[in-house]
Amino acid sequence: MNIEKLIKERVKQDKILLGYKSVIKSLKSSRPEIIVYANNLPEDRKKIVEHNAKISNVEIKEYPNDSVNLGLVCGKPFPVSVLAIKRSKK
Repeated sequence: MNIEKLIKERVKQDKILLGYKSVIKSLKSSRPEIIVYANNLPEDRKKIVEHNAKISNVEIKEYPNDSVNLGLVCGKPFPVSVLAIKRSKK
């Protein structure tokens, strides 16, 4: 599935956590479905997100554009460096 389409769909369902701190917290407590980070996420933060995602066994994807464009995809007027897509209950 196209990552932009998935993000827009989950934003409408209110199934998204935005921001570095929220994503790290969710990786440690709950288990999100996917982590998406912008291609301009600082390297140190990227390594921490990847490490925690690996420990939690969560899929991680790099968004091909920067944080400003990722924020626009989320419908936000501010940059979004990293986001977590919550699991949908079946």
